[in-house]
Amino acid sequence: MINVSLKIMLDISLKAGREILQVYDKDYSIETKSDGSLLTEADRRSHQTIIKQLQDAYGEIPILSEEGSEIPYTKRKHWSVFFLVDPLDGTKEFISKNGEFTVNIALMEDGYPVLGVIYAPVLDVFYFGQSGLGTFKLEAASRAAPFDDKALIEQSKKLPITDSGDVINVIASRSHMSEETEAFIEKLRNDHVVDVAAAGSSLKFCLVAEGKADYYPRYAPTMEWDTAAGQAIVEAAGGTMLRYEDHERFYYNQENLKNGWFLVKR
Repeated sequence: MINVSLKIMLDISLKAGREILQVYDKDYSIETKSDGSLLTEADRRSHQTIIKQLQDAYGEIPILSEEGSEIPYTKRKHWSVFFLVDPLDGTKEFISKNGEFTVNIALMEDGYPVLGVIYAPVLDVFYFGQSGLGTFKLEAASRAAPFDDKALIEQSKKLPITDSGDVINVIASRSHMSEETEAFIEKLRNDHVVDVAAAGSSLKFCLVAEGKADYYPRYAPTMEWDTAAGQAIVEAAGGTMLRYEDHERFYYNQENLKNGWFLVKR
């Protein structure tokens, strides 16, 4: 695995988060992109910050970001290693000011995420997971001062940190609840006591990694940058993210960057 510093990933995430928060409480324009998704100044500023910081630190590793996703498949199909970035995941949550939006950065190797970081600027919580290392949660992240990766891990809580007990907890999208997701939940209720909660952005992955949720069904569209960091965090915590159609491990850098349906399970 390529040696990428978790401390540097924290620093980059915090800088992107500060750019987002500078826009959060101001008046700003909202654009609709050609795919129907929303775009704000915060998306752009976070994107620019992350790209510059990653290039400064790891200039040899290519980057695929939501706000720079026009890179042709003929070029990126040859990438064995790259960063996959969502500068602001949960733009609808950002606009509604509920605080449930995140900065997502994943390191990809041979089509799979091997390291993922997710930072929620309003909550000031930083999640990170790496293959072979585990998954961790750092609260009050902007006030932490780790000087290296070891110190960052020591200041963080290893996940999962809770067990849901006899109740099956399902976390679902706040903005994209589908009929198929509702059917999945009803099937669980045939045999279990089920509690359903909603959350925005990639925080749903983090709740599974923490052990606060047992399932995150997503039977609705997403894009590759929406899920890569979350998958790394869930898998490093011992969970799985499987494709709906064949129950195979979710993989990336397809010609069409739109994801199929999936189920995340702790």
